[in-house]
Amino acid sequence: MVLPGHILFLLLLPVAAAQTTPGSCSGCGPLSLPLLAGLVAADAVVSLLIVGAVFLCARPRRSPAQDGKVYINMPGRG
Repeated sequence: MVLPGHILFLLLLPVAAAQTTPGSCSGCGPLSLPLLAGLVAADAVVSLLIVGAVFLCARPRRSPAQDGKVYINMPGRG
């Protein structure tokens, strides 16, 4: 299970990446390779968490066993 602190870290990682100045080192691009890999990994983890949450919420609930018969409410004649 993922701890809440780790989720908070993953959510704040893009904010930390946005705070880096592009000209802080000579000859490097806007993002270093380890930072880019970390962002891609964090995005993948958050995406999997969202997919898992949607799967858990959207799956059908277990209904009580009905011995294989389908019961339909029919109005009584009378």
